[in-house]
Amino acid sequence: MTDPRLFRRGLIIAVLILVADQVSKWWVLKGLFGLPEPITTASWAPPIRITGFLDFAMVWNYGISFGLLAGDTPLVRWGLSAVAAAVVAGLVAWLWRNDRGLVAFGVGLIIGGAIGNVIDRLRFGAVADFLHFHAGEYSFWVFNVADSAISIGVMLLIADSLFGRRTHPVTAQQRDRT
Repeated sequence: MTDPRLFRRGLIIAVLILVADQVSKWWVLKGLFGLPEPITTASWAPPIRITGFLDFAMVWNYGISFGLLAGDTPLVRWGLSAVAAAVVAGLVAWLWRNDRGLVAFGVGLIIGGAIGNVIDRLRFGAVADFLHFHAGEYSFWVFNVADSAISIGVMLLIADSLFGRRTHPVTAQQRDRT
């Protein structure tokens, strides 16, 4: 059963994530790194150390998660954007049919993050990543707000599928037995 309030909440979360992602990328690219216009995938800046475990580092991701399917060609750019748009359309349909709060929150996070990364891909030809966590000699992937939202959204959907309370509709046969 569709709950219009959950649908609206999911869309609001998506918009908030999209805005946070695009504003953070603008701030890092223009404000922090001071990259001149036009910003392209040739734009680069040296990393900025924030703490002993966090740097702001300018990395262009031509692929999807963890650099998979990377390629600096129009086919890859438009192909990945088309796939992401189709996934977003499917997620919006899921959000419309959803009646669970955690699912609405998780799907909203994923939608906002996916759209944010598609905007980068269409605008720059790659996704701007800048958050680089590291510990000693170990270096984690470089990511952005959109990537974080997508990852958290997926974790929420997994948690809901494992631990969420389910209501099962009573079938006519079950009703007749009582």
